Amino acid sequence: MAIIKCPECGHSISDKAPMCPNCGVEIAGKVIKCRYCGEYYFKTETSCPHCHNEVAGTLQKDQSDAQQPEGDVQAHTSTYMENSPEHGNANNNRRKNNKTVIIISAIIAVLIVGIALYAYNKAQGNKEMEEYNIAMNSNDPMVLQMYLDNFKDAPQAHIDSISAHLQRIKLQDQDWTDAVVSGSKTALLEYIKTHPNSPYEEEALAKIDSIDWELCKKTNTAEAYQAYIDGHATDKYNHYEEAMIALKKIKLSEVSIDERQAISNIFHNFFLSINTKDENSLTANVSDFINFLGKQDATKNDVVSFMHKLYKIDVESMIWGISGNYDIGKKEIGDEQYEYNTTFTAKQKIKKTDGTEVVNTYRINAKINPDWKITEMSMTKIVE
Repeated sequence: MAIIKCPECGHSISDKAPMCPNCGVEIAGKVIKCRYCGEYYFKTETSCPHCHNEVAGTLQKDQSDAQQPEGDVQAHTSTYMENSPEHGNANNNRRKNNKTVIIISAIIAVLIVGIALYAYNKAQGNKEMEEYNIAMNSNDPMVLQMYLDNFKDAPQAHIDSISAHLQRIKLQDQDWTDAVVSGSKTALLEYIKTHPNSPYEEEALAKIDSIDWELCKKTNTAEAYQAYIDGHATDKYNHYEEAMIALKKIKLSEVSIDERQAISNIFHNFFLSINTKDENSLTANVSDFINFLGKQDATKNDVVSFMHKLYKIDVESMIWGISGNYDIGKKEIGDEQYEYNTTFTAKQKIKKTDGTEVVNTYRINAKINPDWKITEMSMTKIVE
C-alpha cells in the first residue's frame, strides 16, 4: 500500500482506498503510476497528464502488475524497460525534453524578472516625477525636504531645483518674521514687493490694513477715512465698511458752505432787526416757542420785549455787529433732518444821548432747527 495524491483533487490517500474521501472519485484499481515522473493518474488516460509521456500497453501491463507483489512489479518493469528495444531512445528523448523545458523555463523566468524590473523602475520614475511636481508647487519646507530625503537618486536637475526652492522659502520665512516683528507698514510693503505671491501675502495685507485703520481712527477726520477707503478699495478687509460708515457720519456732521451761509444770514437779520427796531423782521427768524435768555417756552412777544428793553431812555442809537467766527455743530435728528448748535461773538455799540459811547461784547449760544428757525438763544457778556 502506498500513500498517493488523488489525481482528481490532490488529497493524500491510500492507493488501496475504494474512493477519495474528499471528492468521491474511485481510486483502488483505477489509477496507475507513471514510469517517467512517478505521479499517479487514471488508467483511462492515454498519457501521463503531468509529464505527457505516452506508454503503449500501460493499461494491460498495470492490470497484471496489480495482481503481483510490489517487488515483482518493480523487477518486471525494470526488466521490461532494460530489454525493450526503445529503452535507450526513450531515455535520450526524456533527457532532451527535460533540458528543453529547463531552458524555456529559464528564458521565461528571465523575461518575467526583466518585465517586472522595468515596470518597477517605470513606476518609481513616475512616482518621483509626481512628487517632484508636488514639491515644486508647495511652499511647505517639510514637503520639499521629504522629497530630498526620499529621492536621493532623482535626476540632479530635480534635486537642484528643489534645493533652490527650499532655500528661497527659508529666506522668505526669515524675511516674514523680521517684517512682523518690526510692526512697520514700510517693512510689510517691502516684504510683499520682495516676495510676490508669498503664502504670507494676505496676512501681510491684513496687517497693513490694521495699521492704516488704527491711524485713521486716531486722526478721525473725513480726509483720513477717505484716504483709508481709497487705499483699501475692497470689502474683503475688516474695516472697509466701518470706514464707510464713519465717513458718512462725519460728512453728515460737517456743515456745508450753504448751511453756514444760511445760519449767518439768520443772525445777521436778527441783530439788524434790533438795530432798526423792526419787530416783524426780528420775529421772522424765531420759532413760535423758544428757550430765550433762560426763559423756557418763550414766545415771539418775549423776543420783541427784549429788544425794547435794550433801548433805554438814554440810548440814542444801537449797532450790533457779528465778527463772523461761527462755530457750528451739526446733528441729525431725523431722516435728513438736522439741528445746528452755533456759537459766535457779537459787539454792541451804544450811542447815548449825552454823546458818550459804550461797547459791549457778548458770546452768543444758539440753536437752529431744520426749519431754519432759532429755537434757543443765550447771551453772555464778556468782560474785557
